[in-house]
Amino acid sequence: MSVLVVGTVAIDSIETPFGSAPNVLGGSATYFAYAASFFTRVSLVGVVGGDFPQQYLDLLRKRGIDLEGLVVQPGGKTFYWKGRYHEDMNNRDTLEVQLNVIADFEPVLPPSYRQIPYLFLGNSSPALHLKVLEQMERPKLVLADTMNFWIETQRPALLKLLPRLDGLVLNDEEARLLSQDDNLIRAGKKVRELGPGFVVVKKGEHGSFLFSQDGVFLLPGYPTENVVDPTGAGDTYAGGIMGYLASDDSPPPGRLRRAIAYGSILGSLTVEGFSLNRLQATTREEIDERLEAYRRMITF
Repeated sequence: MSVLVVGTVAIDSIETPFGSAPNVLGGSATYFAYAASFFTRVSLVGVVGGDFPQQYLDLLRKRGIDLEGLVVQPGGKTFYWKGRYHEDMNNRDTLEVQLNVIADFEPVLPPSYRQIPYLFLGNSSPALHLKVLEQMERPKLVLADTMNFWIETQRPALLKLLPRLDGLVLNDEEARLLSQDDNLIRAGKKVRELGPGFVVVKKGEHGSFLFSQDGVFLLPGYPTENVVDPTGAGDTYAGGIMGYLASDDSPPPGRLRRAIAYGSILGSLTVEGFSLNRLQATTREEIDERLEAYRRMITF
């Protein structure tokens, strides 16, 4: 089955202790779509300006990603982000943000997208997420991402959105903020009580927790020695989860746990290069080989 992602397509300039990458392809929808495309067909909704390089459009289309829903505004400028990572690679400083064409963008889904069964709502305003859901025709599974900014500034809209989600992905800090509980286990359970069928709480390199009707599941992070650029790792993580779920109809809890494992593998590959460079060099065979190595590491 196919997946629809609604999110940002961006131009990034990145600095890390291992080098720099100016004006490279970025954005939540970009990373998600590329990761999910290893498992299923992906359609993308977003907006870019007339300055968006043709080579990046070609790269996405070559991967089989449907770009009918990507709006190109000829006179506009593409969303731009510039950041610098600290030595530990876990913290970063945002040096520049130019919202440009995404500032006033409200997605209008092409008719052919409205019946796509798997929907991922990339990190954006919950009010915008609700507008997207109003355009969909009974999706089979809806997964969303959020962040501190929306929890703090649009909490009522977020609380309205959560019961309409099958799953929510957020990090440990965001889970504590949303639940108003400092204990991460209680926080994950409380977030799930707000509506989503399952909740995935990310802990960066330390792995993630899954909270579902089958209880709490903990998965450590895949041990990656060669961390070059963490940008987009969370979005590829979500892309791995959703792409796998769309490709496997087996019953829970195994299906969802395998999806999270695949998400961890995609995230571990992403951080080994700038932008999509490492993902462009990988194959489904390598992904599955890394998954088997991962399985052996955590089985006892």
